[in-house]
Formats: sequence, structure tokens, C-alpha cells
Amino acid sequence: QLQLVESGGGLVQPGGSLRLSCAASGFSVGNYAVGWFRQAPGKEREGVSCISAGGGMPNYADSVKGRFTMSRDSAKNMVYLQMNRLTPEDTAVFYCYVPARPFRACELSDQYAYWGQGTQVSVSS
Repeated sequence: QLQLVESGGGLVQPGGSLRLSCAASGFSVGNYAVGWFRQAPGKEREGVSCISAGGGMPNYADSVKGRFTMSRDSAKNMVYLQMNRLTPEDTAVFYCYVPARPFRACELSDQYAYWGQGTQVSVSS
């Protein structure tokens, strides 16, 4: 069974950094598209980043481009999101996900088929 478990969230001051991790099981992250989305209180889900099954450069939302870096480690079956220069607008629960069509080139507008329990990121002074 496909499972995703996120970790690494926390409270950080504006301008700080966090690295989120996502442990995958039941599938190989190198063979599937994977991504991150977030949801802030009272707001809709926002696709943050994704990497296609065939590799290549990740896609990023404009709101995080230049600040966030997504990567995956096929040997460890892990997905990561390095977040730098965080702002209070980044406060949200972050989820890693597998899209509904995981063997196509990923898009941030993809439907989510599987996601974990999420990890809270709070940015505040």
C-alpha cells in the first residue's frame, strides 16, 4: 500500500529555513511523479512543487520560486523540500503527494491521489 509520511516542520522566524522530509513506502519515488502542496488556515490547497517520474527539473509555484528546492533520493525512497527565506505567508500544513496520474509529466494543478498526514510550518517572530 502506498504511504507517505512527512516530517521536519516547526516554528521558524521570518527569513529562516526548514527542510521537510517525506518518507515513501509501497512505491519507488524515482518511478513516480511526486510533489508538495500546502494548505493554510481558511485557504485552498496550493501546489508548491513537483518532480515528474522521468526526472528533470522540478516545477515550482511562483510564490516559492527561488526560495524552495525540491529533491528526491531514490536510494532512500525519500522526498525533500528545502525552504529558505521563509515568510509568514508560508505558514501552512505541508503535504507530500503522489498525483492521480503519476507517470505523466507533473503539473502543479494535478489532482492528488495519495498524501500523508502533513507537517505544520509556522513562520512568526
